[in-house]
Amino acid sequence: MNMEIRELNAVLSPIRAAIFDFDGTISTLRCGWEAVMEKVMLNRLVPSGLPAEELLRRIRAYIDESAGIQTVYQMEWLAEQVRALCGTEPLDAWAYKDEYNDALLEMVNGRIRRLETGEADPSGFLVPGSLEYLRLLAQRGVELFIASGTDDADLQREAELLGVRGLATQVKGAPQRQKNCSKEAVIRELTKNGRYRGRELLVAGDGKVEIRLGREAGAVTVGLATQELRAQDGFNPKKLLKLREAGADFIVPDFRPLIGLWTGEE
Repeated sequence: MNMEIRELNAVLSPIRAAIFDFDGTISTLRCGWEAVMEKVMLNRLVPSGLPAEELLRRIRAYIDESAGIQTVYQMEWLAEQVRALCGTEPLDAWAYKDEYNDALLEMVNGRIRRLETGEADPSGFLVPGSLEYLRLLAQRGVELFIASGTDDADLQREAELLGVRGLATQVKGAPQRQKNCSKEAVIRELTKNGRYRGRELLVAGDGKVEIRLGREAGAVTVGLATQELRAQDGFNPKKLLKLREAGADFIVPDFRPLIGLWTGEE
């Protein structure tokens, strides 16, 4: 067990509640969403006349920077770019979101059908150690919450299929046609009126949004620099950099190093 994990062990003892991001932190069902969003944005911005390389550079930089926020805000950025670069009046951001969501679900629904028919095992779409860690925390009396920028109906279905929905007190995604950050809402609710104070709260995720929100609340923040492609292992270097920039207290490649902290195994 390395020194960082030992230090993390020392701060976990007072934890009474834990908030987890979902996509890329627990689930890999939506692995590849960035390429889908890139294609949708590129198709809408081609009329700008900018070289494809420049458009791709701008789009990829924004997607990388904005990962973890509610999708509609990303589509507002697209609408702004259509207006500024193409000189035309854009569609409503919700219309762009529907376009992106339809394209994404073409990919995700194929994976979901394989789960529903038993062709695929849920473990193939779970970040290593995530289910075991959630079960362990629940057994130790830690109250669990899952919060995501994914649409709530989709989040509920996917969390159920992966076997984690029943472990959490609350699973909260983006409400339909509302701009409401579920991660911020859950943290605000848990810290209201001193229900959970500072380091009694753990916030874990693979993006800077939840890490920054956790730090603002005084929580213990654990960054998950996960490799979402199952063939890969170790730290995801891009996520590692972003999590460091966000100021995560601790960063691990997946949940497996954390399990031993509660079982006494090194």
